[in-house]
Amino acid sequence: MAIDKDAIREHVRGIIVALGDDPEREGLKDTPDRVARMYAEVFDGMNYTSDEIAEMFSKSFEKPASDTQDMVFVKDIEVFSYCEHHLALMYDMKVSVAYIPKDKVLGLSKIARIADMVAKRLQLQERIGTDISYIMKKVTGSDDVAVIIEGCHSCMTARGIKNRSSKTITTTFSGQFLTDAALQNRLMLLLK
Repeated sequence: MAIDKDAIREHVRGIIVALGDDPEREGLKDTPDRVARMYAEVFDGMNYTSDEIAEMFSKSFEKPASDTQDMVFVKDIEVFSYCEHHLALMYDMKVSVAYIPKDKVLGLSKIARIADMVAKRLQLQERIGTDISYIMKKVTGSDDVAVIIEGCHSCMTARGIKNRSSKTITTTFSGQFLTDAALQNRLMLLLK
């Protein structure tokens, strides 16, 4: 799916009118185009399914020989997204992803790229974790995946309740991360 920048320009212009302002005044006349270009950038992930994102970032390497159940953990990947309920910014988001490799390991930058691309959709924080987990399982061949996300939501901090200090934490666990309490505890200790 391609983002329709012409439609965005037209609708942003309509929103400016609906807000009671003049879209032709200095300062606003280029706003519809700026917003259309910004939306194409910040919603780039909407152009791809989770399967397509998995294909884009599937470069992996053979797992080093080991008798242990090594965990790969990438912490504090900074992303932002937009809440699908209010189109409000979800910001100061930190995504942490862990997995236990089976036969292959994923390039570390690919994990951050997956998180970034998944966040570039109209989203719910909970679904960001689910989507990242799905893609990680697909590209690594491992069912043992954990995704922990902490973020602020402007639909809570800037409007409504206006609680500026609130943070939302979500967890998505599968495989051993779901069933092994010791592994969960080890992971949580690494988050500190």
